[in-house]
Amino acid sequence: MVQFFDARLDASFAALSDVTRRGVMERLGRADASITDLAEAFHMTLTGMRKHVGVLEQAELVTTRKVGRVRTCTLGPRRLEDETAWIERQRRLWDARFDALEQVVAERRRKEQHDGHPKRG
Repeated sequence: MVQFFDARLDASFAALSDVTRRGVMERLGRADASITDLAEAFHMTLTGMRKHVGVLEQAELVTTRKVGRVRTCTLGPRRLEDETAWIERQRRLWDARFDALEQVVAERRRKEQHDGHPKRG
């Protein structure tokens, strides 16, 4: 389970690390689109857009269906809940670390004020 979970996170974050793929996700959030429409919107070749869509499909973030000669893309079945939960855990961890650092700095300032001068080194 953990390895599968990590593999899914890896695939999602890798897919979303590219600005074009994030743009495709945003575009598909508004409406389904053909690969041709996406290629035109992002000023790229059909081959280039197919590769981007393929990465998003492997991460289950986008699905495609072919009707005749047109391949239409839609948002996939994944809702990014696992990714959101991972990011939230990381945010809480960083918040806790920054809170602890803030306490150390505040304590040091109190000591400096009490001693009447800042300590060096």
